[in-house]
Amino acid sequence: MLIRTLYSGISAGTELTAYRGSNPYLNKRWDESSRLFVDGDTSISYPVDGWGYEEVGEVVSLGAAAEGVKVGDVVWGTWGHRSHTVKKADWAAQRILDPAVDPRIGIFSQIGGIALNLVLDADIHVGETVVVFGLGVPGQLAAQLARLNGGRVIAVDGLAARRELALELGADCALDPADGGVAERIRDLTDGRGADVCLEVSGSYQALHEAIRSVAYGSRVCVAGFMQGEGAGLRLGEEFHHNRVALICSQISGVAPALQHRWDYDRLARTAIQLASAKRLNVTALITHTVPVARAAEAFRMLDERPHEALQVVLSFDEEVTA
Repeated sequence: MLIRTLYSGISAGTELTAYRGSNPYLNKRWDESSRLFVDGDTSISYPVDGWGYEEVGEVVSLGAAAEGVKVGDVVWGTWGHRSHTVKKADWAAQRILDPAVDPRIGIFSQIGGIALNLVLDADIHVGETVVVFGLGVPGQLAAQLARLNGGRVIAVDGLAARRELALELGADCALDPADGGVAERIRDLTDGRGADVCLEVSGSYQALHEAIRSVAYGSRVCVAGFMQGEGAGLRLGEEFHHNRVALICSQISGVAPALQHRWDYDRLARTAIQLASAKRLNVTALITHTVPVARAAEAFRMLDERPHEALQVVLSFDEEVTA
């Protein structure tokens, strides 16, 4: 079946690392057999394929044997910043978006799955305090999901607009790291105990260090931020060592071993879309810009140079959309 792309979202995390030249795939090769990065080679060549993983489109034509879908169905998935894609009908049949909802919900399947995987890794229990460091798109989604999971959410970000949005979307408290003493304030808010779990979604080593400082003794910090370069500002001989903090990587290519018999990537993505379609997860409030794909270069430049101006930027493949 042929799908015409309606919208494609830009990842302000992973994609920007490629745009800025810091992504390890640009100067190393990922070796699948050893699961190690190999020096002196690259995993990327031109034309670049694989960037862009927040897409939604309309079925425009079907192969003779296609079943389970029809022309006009809106389908979500990941196929990159391109105008069209060809997919198997059985794949698309599992990803048909409810025609009653905003089609832009469809771009949040993978980024929603990333946030959901992070919350599953965090193992949040009802009544626990969850601190989210970094209120970009995945952080905002993780904060909402943590509340759905029964957590009391403290949101941390240096941008006032993002803190305000997190509060509007249900966070219980929002802190500005520029005020200093984040870990101390979190202990004040938890009767001196510290957070039950911290979610690091900013990609900042300084934020990761503060997250480690903020959790209670024997607690965990789950990291979904795509850290770049060496860990400047991360001092593992301090609270990490003395408070027996568990540091957990959360990455979309796999789920926690204890959940692998029940959860996989497809379930994560489907659940994110189902929650958004049911209005239990507010995703459209995160969209700040919609621009035609012909102006994609401007959109990337804005995200790189003026990140405070945008949250989720969406590329439209409808030439009538101009802003």
